[in-house]
Amino acid sequence: MPVKGMRTTLFKPSPSTSPARSTPHRQTFSDTLMDENIENAQELISKWDVTHSSSLHCDVVTNLFASDNRYEAQHYLNSIKDLQIAMRYYISQDPTSDKLVLAQNLMQIAMKTLEKEFYIILKSKRQHLDPESVSRASRSSVSEDESDQEDGESRSVGEDSISEVELVSMAAMEDLKAIAECMIGAGYGKECVKVFKIIRKSIVDESLYHLMNFESRLSLAQIQKMDWEVLEVKIKTWLKAVKVAVKTLFYGERVLCDKVFSSSPSMKESCFADITREGALSLFLFPENVAKCKKAPERIFRTLDLYEAIADLWTEIEPIFDLESTSTIRQQAINSLIKLGEAALAMLTEFETAISKFNSKAAVPGGGIHPLTRYVMNYITFLIDYSGVLTDILADCPPTVPSSLPEAYFGSPMSADGTSTSAISTRLAWLILVMLCKLDGNAEIYKDAALSYLFLANNLQYVVNKVQKSNLKLLLGDEWIEKHEAKVRQYASNYERMGWNKVFAALRDANDNEMTTPQVTECFKRFNSSFEDAYNNQATWVVSDSKLRDHIKVSVASKIVPVYREFYGKYRQVVVRKEGVVRFAPDDLGNYLSDLLFGTGVSGSNLSLSSSSSVSSVTSSSGHSRGGRSR
Repeated sequence: MPVKGMRTTLFKPSPSTSPARSTPHRQTFSDTLMDENIENAQELISKWDVTHSSSLHCDVVTNLFASDNRYEAQHYLNSIKDLQIAMRYYISQDPTSDKLVLAQNLMQIAMKTLEKEFYIILKSKRQHLDPESVSRASRSSVSEDESDQEDGESRSVGEDSISEVELVSMAAMEDLKAIAECMIGAGYGKECVKVFKIIRKSIVDESLYHLMNFESRLSLAQIQKMDWEVLEVKIKTWLKAVKVAVKTLFYGERVLCDKVFSSSPSMKESCFADITREGALSLFLFPENVAKCKKAPERIFRTLDLYEAIADLWTEIEPIFDLESTSTIRQQAINSLIKLGEAALAMLTEFETAISKFNSKAAVPGGGIHPLTRYVMNYITFLIDYSGVLTDILADCPPTVPSSLPEAYFGSPMSADGTSTSAISTRLAWLILVMLCKLDGNAEIYKDAALSYLFLANNLQYVVNKVQKSNLKLLLGDEWIEKHEAKVRQYASNYERMGWNKVFAALRDANDNEMTTPQVTECFKRFNSSFEDAYNNQATWVVSDSKLRDHIKVSVASKIVPVYREFYGKYRQVVVRKEGVVRFAPDDLGNYLSDLLFGTGVSGSNLSLSSSSSVSSVTSSSGHSRGGRSR
């Protein structure tokens, strides 16, 4: 208290000696403190008065919150708080006081200055307030706090692990927070929020535009008119962009809004919602519009990519947009998931329909792998990469399966708890079954029954191989594989029976009884003819799987060569002088059989054995030569 004030108090005259007159308003201790608050504030506020130095939107100005003015910036904010105290005091004590008017004018000037400072920080520190920097700074700050709590290490140790960029970002956020708190406390929060929204929304929208490389607000009509190749490129771009947008852009903006406007829950919610709503809605609307396009089966993979991207990011989308004002964004993401799931189901149905309606009257040369088999199995094995999302999509939508068909057709591997696996195994097994049924019909195109069975064996073996070499094996199970492998063996056995039956019959019971020379001659001729016919007929037939091919050859050879070798050894000398009766040595049969089922022969070729038409030439030759494959 001033000395004069003390004297007045200590040596005040007694009431009996004081003259009788009206007592003026005396300066109290509180009056003096409030006056000092106004005087101190006036000095600082006038010094940084932007109304006399530069316009609000001029970046080339002296910055109160520059690194070399840190102390004064804090002093400035404190003086505004003191000014608020003085204003409240005079409102309660003397609402018509000139000092109150002065304080109010000073507050307006101070708010203009802080608004300018707020704008300058947002603009000049833009590279340090970009979502990525804010995200990193936030995570570094959290990690540092956790580290300090766990081991009590000094703050300086934590700072060494934070980059300079992150430190600048953290400092800028602290400055913005301090200004926002001050302006909100003074009743100027709307002005602060307005500047923040304008600048930050432009940054978010610009970032989204660069991430997408195309206008994210494409209408449904525009998307539906696009060629699939063009749309697929945009989908790939979106898949990359959405991860950055959620994990960095929107997350960083949420962190920044929560930090700067921590003193006002309503303002931080309003800022974040208004800044991100338009961009986020456009981002998450794109997949829904894609889902509304043509349901061609080949588009299912990109559709599942979109579904998987949103599903994987949902645990981050939900907390980022957990505000009431951003519920439309969450709902849009959910809507896109629903529409994408429905589109995927429609594409699977369309795929099944396409298999059922497939119609080709052209036989695959040599009984090889049908293009339908390759396409369907490649399609299904690609689907396995999406087993997680397909399980979700198919969970409530089991396929319509005829009840008359046995369960073994669909595969039913058991899970650890003894229950059957999800609907995905049934759905995929059903698609395979639809294809196999279609192949059964295609097998009838072949006029030769043996070739039709070889065709079925080839294609089913291809299916089994695809299952065994992919994650389909885990879904369909060992029982499914064993069942279909047995079916392959059955088809191969039918091929042998139909394709080599005449050869088998030519030597049947030939070694059981003694035969006359004419009978031996007839038996050799009958074998020669049947073997040549079978060989020539199958010259262009093919078995693609090497193991199946070797199995068939070994099986056929085991039924022909030993019997012929015994007959040859027993009766060769009987007809040795008869030209052309013995055309094959036992070893020749194995060699000729080994050349079959490669599909390299010429259709309609004739097995010519003139060079080995007599027993002498056969026995004297150390090898044999043919116009076909050489071994």
